[in-house]
Amino acid sequence: MPTLVVLDLVGIFVFAISGALVAVRKDLDVFGVLVLAGTTGLGGGFLRDVLIGAAPPTALADWRYLMVPIGAGLLTFRFHPTVGRLERTVNVFDAFGLALFCVVGAVKALDYGLGPLPAALMGMVTGIGGGMLRDVLAGRVPVIFRGELYAIPALAGALVAVVGTRAELPELLVTSAGAAVCLVWRLLAIWRNWRAPMPMGPASV
Repeated sequence: MPTLVVLDLVGIFVFAISGALVAVRKDLDVFGVLVLAGTTGLGGGFLRDVLIGAAPPTALADWRYLMVPIGAGLLTFRFHPTVGRLERTVNVFDAFGLALFCVVGAVKALDYGLGPLPAALMGMVTGIGGGMLRDVLAGRVPVIFRGELYAIPALAGALVAVVGTRAELPELLVTSAGAAVCLVWRLLAIWRNWRAPMPMGPASV
């Protein structure tokens, strides 16, 4: 199995766990847990593939991409008290998944003929799309709109990957540099509790 596919599946697994945890805390049944796990793990890549015209989406073309979030959802459903206690660790692995997805998504968008800025946006969508869909389905404001430094590191990593690819630098160097930018920024945000700027003062009514 190619290394990128393995890393992709690991990222999907971690994202799916975060979706399943949200479902458990919303008191959803096992079907709801599996739906949110699959949506979180596969949603970003699915959105990207639909938008860039990659048909059929990878999530539907390879059975492994469907089985991994199902396994993560069932695992979380059965052992959610233990998984919940490991949420800090899950967040760290989630940062690795975000870093991988943003660069892979950007490079794939370039391969399908998109320009630099649209490709970077597709990289960001790959990383954050599943979480946004999860939060909408769970009836809450998406985390990325509540001050979390999540989308910005993903966009930065995707931009690095796009610039490096257009400069015809080696693919391994490009993906590693883009992923590193996203990963370090996201981990520092978790560690130092960095937040995106929020409106000051009371909201107008």
